[in-house]
Amino acid sequence: MDILSSINSPADIKGLSIDQLRQLCQEIRDYMILCCSANPGHLGSSLGAVELIVGLHYVFDAPNDKIIFDVSHQAYAHKILTGRREAFKKNRCEDGISGFTRIEESPYDAFGAGHSSTSISAALGLAKAAEYKDNGSKCVALIGDGSLSGGLAFEGLNNAGDCSTDLLVVVNDNNMSIDHNIGAMHKHLLKLTTDPFYNRVKKKVSTQIGQGLIREKLKCAISSVKNHLVRSSGGDLFEALGFRYFGPIDGNDIAEVVSTLQRIKNLGGPRVLHTITKKGKGYEPAEADATTWHAPGMFDPSTGKRISSAKGAARYQDVFGEVLLELARRNSAVVGITPAMASGCGMNILAKEMPERFFDVGIAEEHAVTFSAGLAAGGMKPFCNIYSSFSQRAYDQIIHDVALQKLPVVLCLDLSLIHI
Repeated sequence: MDILSSINSPADIKGLSIDQLRQLCQEIRDYMILCCSANPGHLGSSLGAVELIVGLHYVFDAPNDKIIFDVSHQAYAHKILTGRREAFKKNRCEDGISGFTRIEESPYDAFGAGHSSTSISAALGLAKAAEYKDNGSKCVALIGDGSLSGGLAFEGLNNAGDCSTDLLVVVNDNNMSIDHNIGAMHKHLLKLTTDPFYNRVKKKVSTQIGQGLIREKLKCAISSVKNHLVRSSGGDLFEALGFRYFGPIDGNDIAEVVSTLQRIKNLGGPRVLHTITKKGKGYEPAEADATTWHAPGMFDPSTGKRISSAKGAARYQDVFGEVLLELARRNSAVVGITPAMASGCGMNILAKEMPERFFDVGIAEEHAVTFSAGLAAGGMKPFCNIYSSFSQRAYDQIIHDVALQKLPVVLCLDLSLIHI
């Protein structure tokens, strides 16, 4: 921790070189792994977002500039950089700091978040307030691609794109939420970054051209080709919503993150920066199994071996998953619905044996409930499993679309999580 030990606020990183920033990113990762091995937390997402967070704090001037995190379980690097390095050792403990951003915890936490899809709406509100006050504050929303499946994110995009307010939305695209992402937005983002011609040329340049000026000029040329491919293959979706679109860039390359943020920081208006990151970046076990290492529990940091505390007891979600599968075997009308929590709630058991009877609707609890209501109205027997702390988002749908219509939807409220 040669550099990290001297960082007590984002101001302390402003004078660092790019090489020093690279070292700082590695030290932050090492520190997170060490702390989370003994005091479990959301590790995989935070490992993947280190360069984005370091870059944002390097280029922007928090807390005057506002950095708003979606879900905020990926904000560990943010907490470590903003005067809470030592306090992070008691992250999520009763007498420690929150595992999520919390307004009352720090002036650097511009908005509290314990669930997805809120960042764009909140950031737009903060940006509009800064506009009215004319205080020069910049506002950035950092949102994962999984969170873009939530309806509130689209509502925020739709509103923000219809005005000229200075707002930057950084999309952290890692092809994952907790499980692998699904849905049209995920497929759209995947299309932008997997064009075969672009990747074929990029690979040849990387393997056949040495270091030096020629390589750099070719990289610039390929970047121009990439931007054309991105736009011609659907990259203008965000621009159709009123945003200027930039990217995709490598969100785990601190030099590229910093240079891109510096170029677009003061452009004004609504804009999107599309970044590609690796969930679990920098820790081999987490890169190899991103779902498990989203929140792995205790583990040996040197080997990655997880330390079980179950003492042989069956997990609730596994029992639920097996029972649901048995019910589905007995009744062809039984189907399972989950808002992006297949492995967490045990529905992956049904999905594996009967994929046609399983529906993962993305991080969209309201849609999950009303979709289940529609299935019930059509004669099916839907089992809709939502984490209990997330079910509050679907309260209106539970009352209006299920209860008042007396539709036979089985609501399975799993776990009891406290996020804030």
